[in-house]
Amino acid sequence: MKIGEVARRAGVTIDTIRFYERRGVLSAPARRPSGYREYGEDTVGRIQLARRMKSLGLSLDEIIDALAAHDAGPVTCESERWRLDAALDRVDARIAELKALRKEIVAARTACEQGSCTFVTGGA
Repeated sequence: MKIGEVARRAGVTIDTIRFYERRGVLSAPARRPSGYREYGEDTVGRIQLARRMKSLGLSLDEIIDALAAHDAGPVTCESERWRLDAALDRVDARIAELKALRKEIVAARTACEQGSCTFVTGGA
């Protein structure tokens, strides 16, 4: 299958596929005599798995590592759960940061409503 077909079926751009090849998410495909890349059926599934991992908050390096573990042999939910735990910890930390930021914004808005806006030098 050519790169355009893979891109269409996986729901990504051709540039994404080339990027994934450069970064090691996808191995280099075989080439036709014409020089065109020739991808196997499993490429679409691998891209979709990588995109799913990304949507769950894994970084590209974590995705590459997870796929390498998958390639090395059988993996289980038990052996891979730590990756989700790490992503969840990052999300929880980010939520805490956003809650703190929200409190600061509400306090600044309240101060503005009371005539002591922090955006204007010297108050309101």
